[in-house]
Amino acid sequence: LRALVLDEADEMLRMGFIDDVEWVLGHTPDDCQIALFSATMPKEIRKVARQYLKEPQEIKIAAKTTTATTIRQRYLPTNNSQKLDAMTRLLETENFDGIITFVRTKVATTELADKLSARGYAAEALNGDIPQARREKIVAQLRAGKLDILVATDVAARGLDVERISHVINYDIPTDTEAYVHRIGRTGRAGRAGEAILFVNQREHRLLRAIERATKQSIEKMRLPSQRDIYETRVAKFKQRVCDVLAQEELDFLMPLVQELQQERDTSAEQIAAAFAFMAQGSQPLQLKDIPVDSKRDSRSQDRQDRQDSREPGKRRDKERSDKPRHKDTSGLSIDAKPLKDFPEVDMRRYRIDVGYQHEVKPGNIVGAIANEAGLESCYIGHIEIFDDFSTVDLPDGMPKEILRLLKNTWVCQQKLNMTPLQPGAAQDKPGKEHTKSDGGKSKPPGKSPQKRRSPSKRPLGKTEGRPAQGKAGQSKPKSKSGAAKKPRK
Repeated sequence: LRALVLDEADEMLRMGFIDDVEWVLGHTPDDCQIALFSATMPKEIRKVARQYLKEPQEIKIAAKTTTATTIRQRYLPTNNSQKLDAMTRLLETENFDGIITFVRTKVATTELADKLSARGYAAEALNGDIPQARREKIVAQLRAGKLDILVATDVAARGLDVERISHVINYDIPTDTEAYVHRIGRTGRAGRAGEAILFVNQREHRLLRAIERATKQSIEKMRLPSQRDIYETRVAKFKQRVCDVLAQEELDFLMPLVQELQQERDTSAEQIAAAFAFMAQGSQPLQLKDIPVDSKRDSRSQDRQDRQDSREPGKRRDKERSDKPRHKDTSGLSIDAKPLKDFPEVDMRRYRIDVGYQHEVKPGNIVGAIANEAGLESCYIGHIEIFDDFSTVDLPDGMPKEILRLLKNTWVCQQKLNMTPLQPGAAQDKPGKEHTKSDGGKSKPPGKSPQKRRSPSKRPLGKTEGRPAQGKAGQSKPKSKSGAAKKPRK
């Protein structure tokens, strides 16, 4: 082995492969030349460079912006239910060669690729589950022009360099600003011009502003192509097809047919040409029905949906759960975030917030506050645990610092969240009632709204050997004559 190139070193670190990287570097020959490339230079990567590279020289490329100036960046305000139609309209009106469309999950890649294929586009999915041989074949088809649209996740598209990629469409907005930079870097390479389009819904404008601050560039707002735009684009393409036929094909043998139709039907040549044009348009009419857009109405319906997702279903079940509160010792609290049930490939991180059971908080309060303030869809708010005087919540890793700073100063139930990453030993060893929110934004019913916390002397919960005593239906355990709570039977 004479040379070894380590590319995307920071991404290797983020994905947890740094130990494997160090193992490989540690087994290289002494005379092997090693080069390391990284978009960012965290301390762990610097340590690897100092340890394994011989007299390394660091090369920095100065830039006023973190994205190429040859890339035109635009964003399209759209609603989640209209993304597919908006995508179709963009494909109709944009003059593109090859497109990479980014989504958040592996499942979304196959779903969107299948829907685009059903609409007549040459589209394929690219995600981490696709074997390497299949991946190479897909990329080769994209380079050869046999494939026009690639629907991919961030990880699957890393390092992808295809010259004919003219557009990058962020179908799902990234929660990490660095991910956005890497995404749109798939176009506009080596001085070539490129287009980057970002879909943004009503709740994601804070993420949009965070991206603008991180890239030091303003992102131009674009409007949804209208029915008139679609019509003009289709007509222009149709006219070009007709002109190509007139220039390249021999049509003399068809002229008698046109004359016969004129005589038999007593009609003009223009009407016959219009009939031919109608036949030629096939299954794709030149006109398209408009998409009704009512952003205010959609925002209200989205708010209602989020509230419904976080609402406790079933009064009877609520009563049963409120009668039987669960208690948990926080000393064994894990700092590891749980993966999302619907999106297991999204990296998560656990945070601590300073609001808990004694403040009468519910999972719906936490979900609503984070969704509204951070512009994050509720399906990406993970596991929630509520304790006596604090709670934990799992959120996507790599969220912008501006968003985390905003959430830190957010108030819920008259308490400032003071959100911070959960550290070992950060939770106090206090018993408290725990509510949970399942992954995907749907809350488990936490029971009735708790009454205001009583003073320790009046609370119907005694303690036995440091653990909360609990009887049936959440009542206090019977006491002995001495007043101490009886020890529960094993």
